[in-house]
Amino acid sequence: MKNFKITCAFSGTNYHGFQRQENLPTVQGELEKAFYKLLGEKTQVNGCSRTDAGVHANEFVFNAFIDTAIDPRGIKFGLNGVLPPDIAILKAEEAPDDFHARFLCKGKEYKYIIHNSETKSPFLADRAYRSWYPIDEKKLDRACKDFIGEHDFKAFCAAACDKDITVRTVFDYKVERQNDLVIFTVSGDGFLYNMVRITVGTLLFINDGKLKEDSIPGIISSKDRRRAGKTVPPQGLYLNRVFY
Repeated sequence: MKNFKITCAFSGTNYHGFQRQENLPTVQGELEKAFYKLLGEKTQVNGCSRTDAGVHANEFVFNAFIDTAIDPRGIKFGLNGVLPPDIAILKAEEAPDDFHARFLCKGKEYKYIIHNSETKSPFLADRAYRSWYPIDEKKLDRACKDFIGEHDFKAFCAAACDKDITVRTVFDYKVERQNDLVIFTVSGDGFLYNMVRITVGTLLFINDGKLKEDSIPGIISSKDRRRAGKTVPPQGLYLNRVFY
C-alpha cells in the first residue's frame, strides 16, 4: 500500500464544492470515481481543504492510499485519462505513510478575481465576479494591509462557521490590476468559512465609500459580522497554492 500525494486543478462551476455529498456532483466524488475506473477498487481521497460550490482551484492537494504497482507518472496520466475535462491532475508523487493533505497543510493562498468592466465577457461569466463600478486598486491595496498578522477574524466568517477558535494569521494580502481584472491575493495559515469572500466584500465597501479606508482594524476588534462587508459570489475565488 502506497500513499500518494497528488496535486490537481479544477473548475468548480459544475460542482457543489470539493467534499463528497450524497446525490450531488463534487470534485472528491469525481476523483474517487476516476480511481475506481483506473484501479477497479474503491479509494478514499483526503483533500487539503473544503471548497464551496462554484469555487475553483489552480492548485489543490490530496492524498490517497493505493495498493498498486503503477508509478506516479502512471497515476497522473491514468487519472487524467478518465477524469472529466474540468479536473486535471498536475502532479503525483509517493509520500510517507504519515502524510495527510489536510492535517499537515501549513497554509494556503487564495486569489479572488473581479472583472471590472462596464461590458460583460462571455468567457469570464463563471471565472470572475463582474463589477462595473470603478475600482481603485491602489486604495484597496493600502487598506488590505490591515488584514495582515494574527487576528481574531470572527467578524469575517459566515454564521455557519463551525470553528470555536477564530484566530488566524494572514501572511500577506495585496490588490493589483491587470487590465480589466482586479486581483485580490491573500495567504495565511488557515481561513474561516467564507473569510476570503467577506474580506473582499469589505474592501469593495471601502471602494464604494460605504466604509472608511481605515475601518478594518475596528471591524476586526468588534468581532461583529454585521460591521464587515458583503460576501462576494464564489465564481471569482481560486485556491491558488497550498503550503507544506
